Amino acid sequence: MRARLGSLAARGCSTAGSITYSIIIPVFNEEESLPQLFPRLDALRARLMGATEVIFIDDGSRDRSIDLIRTYTLGGAHLRLVALSRNFGHQAALTAGYDAAQGAAVISMDADLQDPPEVVDRLVERWRQGFEIVYAIRSRRHGEGVLKKVSAHIFYRLLAALTGMAMPVDCGDFRLLDRQAVDALARVREHHRYLRGLVAWIGFRHATVAYERPARAAGTTSYTWRRMLALAADGLISCSHLPLRLALAAGVALLGGCILAVAGMVLLHGAGHHCPGWTAPLLVTSGMGGIQLIALGIACAYIQRIHDDARHRPLYLARAGDDAGIASVAVPGHATRTTARLRRAPRAQAVRRRPSMTPFGSRVAPRHR
Repeated sequence: MRARLGSLAARGCSTAGSITYSIIIPVFNEEESLPQLFPRLDALRARLMGATEVIFIDDGSRDRSIDLIRTYTLGGAHLRLVALSRNFGHQAALTAGYDAAQGAAVISMDADLQDPPEVVDRLVERWRQGFEIVYAIRSRRHGEGVLKKVSAHIFYRLLAALTGMAMPVDCGDFRLLDRQAVDALARVREHHRYLRGLVAWIGFRHATVAYERPARAAGTTSYTWRRMLALAADGLISCSHLPLRLALAAGVALLGGCILAVAGMVLLHGAGHHCPGWTAPLLVTSGMGGIQLIALGIACAYIQRIHDDARHRPLYLARAGDDAGIASVAVPGHATRTTARLRRAPRAQAVRRRPSMTPFGSRVAPRHR
């Protein structure tokens, strides 16, 4: 397979500083797992060929997790701690880690050792072959109940079918992103984040590595059913417009059924058969309901477009190459939108500036110097 940038050294030289790998680990009440995680991270850093930084993101832990991390980070170079002011959630903590990472390759993993550090070597190997995104796929899940396994199996496949994107199934947030992918992801600043869907949305070439997911090393999970359902809802709404289209589909089906029923009544009446007296009011009510649902579906179509614009996602993304400069797309009625350079540019240049608003609601394009 052709490698996009050649050797690993070529990739490492193009990042900020001398960091080749960044490992980001969100932490929330993991004081029992961290003592087992630290030595395995040290062994991983010793194996990787290149400077490796480890970034812990404390997501408002209420136990001794942050104290253990502070003690550990004092013991070596490139060990960092990002302490959030409160519990913002797993997806926000991961985003903070991606924003802080400086490496050419950024690996995200959990602190409970269900994402084994030993699998990172295989992710790096696939990255060195030229893939910008490498997913860790769970071939087996140990230590989880049947209900959770079945629900996860159904959800991942249903979401992939509804979105139409190349979204690998049975993968969580254990993945490797190339610097290009990290910079592209930094331009998508949605508040209700579903990173697994956003990573699939930005595209780029991807590969998978299968592994058996072990049970938690210690403690209990803080990811309750309520949080999992909220994450599933964020994923469905963020990645699919199907919920907005259901009203239109239901209205068309209901109105079409009423028209067919009325046609059947006319034929029966012409043949000398009489329908019950409640049939006509029922059909009128159903027909009006179908018309209302169609009107609601049309309104949802406009809401869908408002939703797309409100997210401020880039119009397109391009891989870095010989012709990868700054490109722009003119949108009728809007200011010209400019895509940021996807080479190793400063992070501040990777976020598109939003146009300001006049008192009358029209957009004013920002000045480019």
